Amino acid sequence: MDGESCIRKAYEFIFNSDFEEAIHWFELAIEAEPDNASYYHKCAVSCARSGKWTKAKQYAEAALKLDPEHKEYQYHWQTVEASVLLSEADVLLVEVPPKLAEAAELLKRAASLDPLSMDAFYTLAVVYESLDRLDEALANAREAVKLDPSHSSARRLFADLNRKRRLRRLRK
Repeated sequence: MDGESCIRKAYEFIFNSDFEEAIHWFELAIEAEPDNASYYHKCAVSCARSGKWTKAKQYAEAALKLDPEHKEYQYHWQTVEASVLLSEADVLLVEVPPKLAEAAELLKRAASLDPLSMDAFYTLAVVYESLDRLDEALANAREAVKLDPSHSSARRLFADLNRKRRLRRLRK
């Protein structure tokens, strides 16, 4: 079967909400036409939507390698890479004791790669608060609230950090 037929089949499965089978058909399209960057990109998007970040990153990198000037592929790779970094930071944060400084570095990179990642900014704010870096925590909480004003935890964190910072200034 040719690549385009496999792509059509993949979209049929997407329309039926069978994303695993869609990924399988995208992979068959890639096998049929291994130099077609759009097939890798489409597969990367489906993998990302399914939370398969390692696979999504692999396919996004392949698309970008085949067509490095394509803006959409660049952007998608950045958002996938940011999600991978966020996942890696989460692992560091559940360790005992949590590796806060290492997690902060990953989260900063994630936020710079995907400036629309509310989760990266929110988590970074929490980490900075734990590190007693209130100004940086407040800046990241503010950004998280800007990105998702309805996120109650981000709003609460922002208010708490403002209060803490005011109290600290009054004590000095």
